[in-house]
Amino acid sequence: MTEASVIFVDDDPHIRKAIAQTLTLEDLSVACFEDARSGLENITQDYEGVVLCDYNMPGMDGLEMLDRIRAKDDTIPVIILTGQGDISTAVTAMQQGAYDFIEKPFDHDELLELLRHALEKRHLALENRRLKAQLKHLARPGPRILGDSAGMQKVMATIDPVLDISANILLHGETGSGKDALARYIHENSPRSSHNFVAINCGAVPENLIESELFGHEAGAFTGADKRRIGKIEYAHKGTLFLDELESMPMALQVKLLRVLEEQRVERLGSNQVQDVDVRIIAATKADLKQLSDEGEFRADLYYRLNVVKLDIPPLRERKDDIPVLFHHFVLIAAARYDRESIPLDASQAARLMQHSWPGNVRELRNLAERYVLLGPVALDENDSSVTTNVSGRQTLSEMMDDFERSAVVSALNACHGSIKDTMVQLGIARKTLYDKMKKYGLDKAQFRD
Repeated sequence: MTEASVIFVDDDPHIRKAIAQTLTLEDLSVACFEDARSGLENITQDYEGVVLCDYNMPGMDGLEMLDRIRAKDDTIPVIILTGQGDISTAVTAMQQGAYDFIEKPFDHDELLELLRHALEKRHLALENRRLKAQLKHLARPGPRILGDSAGMQKVMATIDPVLDISANILLHGETGSGKDALARYIHENSPRSSHNFVAINCGAVPENLIESELFGHEAGAFTGADKRRIGKIEYAHKGTLFLDELESMPMALQVKLLRVLEEQRVERLGSNQVQDVDVRIIAATKADLKQLSDEGEFRADLYYRLNVVKLDIPPLRERKDDIPVLFHHFVLIAAARYDRESIPLDASQAARLMQHSWPGNVRELRNLAERYVLLGPVALDENDSSVTTNVSGRQTLSEMMDDFERSAVVSALNACHGSIKDTMVQLGIARKTLYDKMKKYGLDKAQFRD
């Protein structure tokens, strides 16, 4: 898909060249095509620009192209070029949903003004669409997954189609990257939300106890088993079983877990009876299970059974755009918990957060936010002892200035709770300048609303 602000379609090469030069001189990026079909191939539902096309073209004319574009997304503005005095064509185009029409020969200033208004309308339509999607996401019950970085958008795009089905899910990510929160989010937004979410850390339970924890036992099954105990798998019936640090599960137990997955039945230790279970498994690991299975350290059949849907959660250092929003969110939670005031970060403090390598990922950020609420800015000074900056010898001056500018904008948006008007005043810049900088750094005012 083209990144151009304007897609221009006209079979006359001289007109294409003239329009391209005019728009380029006005800092409007343009992609020109000689026929409607070529232009349509570069237009998707997410196209952020407008379409300018001639009415009289061989093959597919402008009105048919208009219909095809509206079938993809009826909010993409389409401006039709018509012959002089062809009023009936113009009327038909407007009735079919064209944004506007302009007659040949046309005044370049009139065309530029029309295009800029159409672009503004398109940007507003896309912003409205994004806000509705965010509101729908935030309106869901239970845990919320915050973050608008490309990595998290990919994760959420993978999750949404499988929320309503019971496919097993494998979460892969570093320690502290949010695997537990993601598992809870999936459960709370699935049809199983009214039943139990049962979590067990396979690496935290001693090997001689984990089988009993998972499968349960009958009284007298082993020394110390004084009474019957329902296992985690059985307790998660009709709900979700979250197996964290799956790579730590003993090999012998992996065989039994595989049998449960295949048969949907569980047998308590010391019992000869089996219990039917309906359970969705969400497994999490920080290791490469495929590599472990190739090396014989993890059962390949269990890996493939669990790997129906795999989600790779990016570490925080790869989604730094999400740091200000996450930190602000954790600060609000901590302030409410400890009955303390929530003090927004200033630009220099935000910049320090962006420079940290975050080896502990989201968990480390959340803990720092709590310390910040309890101790104030001194908590950030303590955190500097473990900071690995990318500034000294690794960033150009331009990159450092961009980092600082982005931090200043984020800090102001946080302090103003996403209010564009208040943020303009605080930063002392015009509305268009603020919107340009927000677009440059991938920021959305909805991220900063409480």
